[in-house]
Amino acid sequence: MQLMLNGEPAETAAVFVAELVREQAGEAARVAVVVNDRVVPAAAHAATRLYPGDRVDLLTFAGGG
Repeated sequence: MQLMLNGEPAETAAVFVAELVREQAGEAARVAVVVNDRVVPAAAHAATRLYPGDRVDLLTFAGGG
């Protein structure tokens, strides 16, 4: 399916947010996910369905100082 991922057009086979996170960031990734300007809690990743044209942002955390 076609969607916008971090502001860029992307093609994915993922149907749910959890699948997209695994596909893009790996199994153990800790990321914040925003779909169509709405934050998706980690507990909802497996149940949140993606649709063609969705705007998805995967945000990783960086430490340091």
